[in-house]
Amino acid sequence: MEFLIMGFALLLAKDHHSATALWIGAVIAILCLLTAGMMKTIRGWYLGSLIQVALISYGVVIPTMYFMGTLFAGLWIAAFVIGRKGEAIRASLIAAQEKGSGSI
Repeated sequence: MEFLIMGFALLLAKDHHSATALWIGAVIAILCLLTAGMMKTIRGWYLGSLIQVALISYGVVIPTMYFMGTLFAGLWIAAFVIGRKGEAIRASLIAAQEKGSGSI
């Protein structure tokens, strides 16, 4: 989804900004796309976090990206929080299941 948002931001920036700003936006968009495949590794999580900062920073070029980058960063943080809670619940259920089946 972030890849598409960056693509639209590049369309907005193409007429009024320098080639350097467009190249930076293109690199961010490509990194968004490539990072999706890396999410099973810790490097993917770190790179994803850096991309969130880069999306917010692209607001210097397209001011709307301040809002969109912050929105996606909030979703990114929510994924971490909810994911950790889900993993803790899953671990407790597995532990309870092993404890219950061990006594029979």
